[in-house]
Amino acid sequence: MKVLITGGAGFLGLHTALCFAEHGWELVLTDIAPFETHEYPAGTVFVTHDVRDQAGLEKILAEHKVDAIVHGAAALPLWKPKDIFEINVDGTRRVLEAAKKAGVDRVVFVSSTAVYGIPDHHPLVETDRVHGVGPYGESKIQAEQVCEEFRTPEFCVSVIRPKTFIGTHRLGVFQILYDWVESGKRIPMIGNGKNRYQLLEVDDLAEAIYLGATIEAVRANSTFNVGAEEFKSVREDMGAMCDYAGNGARPWGTPAGPVKLALKIFEALGLSPLYKWVYGTADQDSYVSIDKAKQELGWKPRYSNAQALIRSYQWYLDNKHTIPEGSGITHRIAWNQGILKFFKRFM
Repeated sequence: MKVLITGGAGFLGLHTALCFAEHGWELVLTDIAPFETHEYPAGTVFVTHDVRDQAGLEKILAEHKVDAIVHGAAALPLWKPKDIFEINVDGTRRVLEAAKKAGVDRVVFVSSTAVYGIPDHHPLVETDRVHGVGPYGESKIQAEQVCEEFRTPEFCVSVIRPKTFIGTHRLGVFQILYDWVESGKRIPMIGNGKNRYQLLEVDDLAEAIYLGATIEAVRANSTFNVGAEEFKSVREDMGAMCDYAGNGARPWGTPAGPVKLALKIFEALGLSPLYKWVYGTADQDSYVSIDKAKQELGWKPRYSNAQALIRSYQWYLDNKHTIPEGSGITHRIAWNQGILKFFKRFM
């Protein structure tokens, strides 16, 4: 069996590739970013490709007869809106069109719980209203609508909506958190930290994607929320990581209103890497029901929020000296902290 994974050079792409390889699948990976080829199994095929190029994808599928496609390529929230919609929406349509033309009848699309916006109740279920925050959330809603257009009993399109996922190789905005924890700082929380914010360990996500591509189509041909089954308050989960660090780092509550306003201004001025979806929901409850994925996909997450944070933090400690700083367009590089580095001095 062989799988094509778009966005294969990224954080999720790597873990998804390793998951499929563990299940005995051959791998074909595409991305516009460079691959760290030594991190992947022997025999992996690497192709530089932009998902907006349908003809190129059709050529790849003609050369490599695959049994399933995992469409994980996406432009992140800090990309330009034009690129976000072109890659996340138009790119999804082109992947599905190419798959159908090539006779590949199993596709898994990686969406996001960002499609729910800032909800007024919890837990969220798959049939709840969607309302994206910013271009990224809006683009994921539109991409899901494209998936629904293509979905038929003969063409299975499994849509996975993950909570914010972390794990080994995850940097991006979380690297800022790990840096502050390592420094033994007070870790600012927006609000008092009593809200419950569900995360997800990336290996648990990769297993959900694998199940979406492999279980019988009648069960997989739908949309599924995935997130940690065990999670506590932000203060408790972050406190568990700080306790693990053992250096005096500790969660610290802040007034939500003024902090959100300041971050909004910093974002507008290009001084902070934190975007609206991060700070806009940080003081609110944010969790989804995973019952449908458990029942239909037979999926069960292995890691709690605290365990996922600790695993990711320890990987950062072990690898920080090899980590380059970047511009915030991928989760696999350390983001420039901008003005946050100034405030770190006083924590």
